[in-house]
Amino acid sequence: MDARHSRFVHLLLGLALPMGLLAPVVAHTASAEEMGLKLATEARDSKRGFGNFTASQVMVLRNKQGRESRRQIRVRVLEVPDDGDKSMFLFDEPRDVKGTAFLIHGHKQADDDQWLYLPALRRVKRISSANRSGSFMGSEFAYEDMSAQEVEKYTYSHLRDEPCANAASANAPLAQGLTCAVSERFPTDAKSGYSRQVVWQDRDASRLWKVEYYDRKGDHLKTLSFGQYQQYLDAFWHAHEMEMINHLTGKSTVLTWSDYQFRTDLDEGDFTQTGLRRIR
Repeated sequence: MDARHSRFVHLLLGLALPMGLLAPVVAHTASAEEMGLKLATEARDSKRGFGNFTASQVMVLRNKQGRESRRQIRVRVLEVPDDGDKSMFLFDEPRDVKGTAFLIHGHKQADDDQWLYLPALRRVKRISSANRSGSFMGSEFAYEDMSAQEVEKYTYSHLRDEPCANAASANAPLAQGLTCAVSERFPTDAKSGYSRQVVWQDRDASRLWKVEYYDRKGDHLKTLSFGQYQQYLDAFWHAHEMEMINHLTGKSTVLTWSDYQFRTDLDEGDFTQTGLRRIR
């Protein structure tokens, strides 16, 4: 290589390094699946750290003709680090369901454990995984709806963003002006009663505003709407009203929540299978 050629090669190499350093970095664009998982994880993380709570609940069952029946329920929830939460539903009214208790031990990966205590039979009935698509106490909520929707039990796909007002009920003024991410989630449990669910979650605080449930045939079976959100401990948002509408039967169930009390003296001993019989 002559001196002239050598100087030319060194000139090219000298230019190549800074040009390489100045080359634009191509940012990774999240896929629909990655974005859907990110949104679900954000929603879960926004609920962490509450410890435990108790609340009162009124369940109103409406048939297609609009006739109603009411049930008064006490709710207890215990946060479990690194696993699903534990929940207890205690029926106080009316007389025909008084003393009925429903216990859930949630799990992130395995099937949730669920037990129902029936005072008339004086026995605890385990709810099998195969039966969790059935109606919970005659309501439009299935047993599987009563458990926390753990992130690990679904796969996800983000569909679009749109105004939350498109999804929220008239009883949800807080949704006005907010942007919702709309995503699909697909149960990984082959025994689930659903093929997929479409979820509206706001970008502001990861609150849910609507969930559409599609049966195993792909038909739109039910819609769950949330309203009357309130914030607790300056961190945790809870909807005080939830309405589940069954589009096939015309029936609906409204859950109205009140009297939230956080970080009480609840512990693991309050959520045992044997303790179901002694609940008052």
